[in-house]
Amino acid sequence: MACDLWLVPLVDVLCHSPENPFAEEIARYDKALSTAGLPSVPVYGYMPGLSGDVAPVAGFDYDALHFLRRAYLLRLRGLEVGPVDELGGDYEQLLEMFETTARQSHLVWHYDHAGAYVPLDFPHPVANDELLEGGGPLGSSHGLLRELDFVAPAIGIDPANPPATPEPPAGPTELEERAAGPLHDQSPFARERHVWLGLHAAATRSLGQGSMIVFS
Repeated sequence: MACDLWLVPLVDVLCHSPENPFAEEIARYDKALSTAGLPSVPVYGYMPGLSGDVAPVAGFDYDALHFLRRAYLLRLRGLEVGPVDELGGDYEQLLEMFETTARQSHLVWHYDHAGAYVPLDFPHPVANDELLEGGGPLGSSHGLLRELDFVAPAIGIDPANPPATPEPPAGPTELEERAAGPLHDQSPFARERHVWLGLHAAATRSLGQGSMIVFS
């Protein structure tokens, strides 16, 4: 099943527009951040080269995303990271055994089909009943980038010099549609690496441009 990542520029031309399609989500995030003692979702003034246009930044399949989450949990717990062909019981056991660890991870504790990362630095995902009933925990782009850098060596990536980023989807991908995968990567971790590159591109651009990352 396909999973898309979109960048939502947090610029005033979009966020202050009465037709902002993300107004309700941002208000919900602001409320959760305030309750956690954190700043509101930042809104930036218009800069040349930026607009309020929402655009896809990466696409991959759900199983590959869980493969990467599995690799992160294994590495974090000091366990051997080996490649897998399909999701199995070991991943479910990891989530159960290390539930607290998983819930503190920006990469692992996140709904696949909804939710967001914002360009604010906080240690663990923010969650409350309202968020969990809607889009799921709110993640930090800073935190996501740190965790991607941490897991990178386990799947054969130098985070200081990563491979080229795959092309983003041309448009929205249907949930049941077959997602694009790695084209020329012969690594046994090719699927994990494909997801890593997409998430890394999203997190880097989120911080560089002041954008929110949205799953769809």
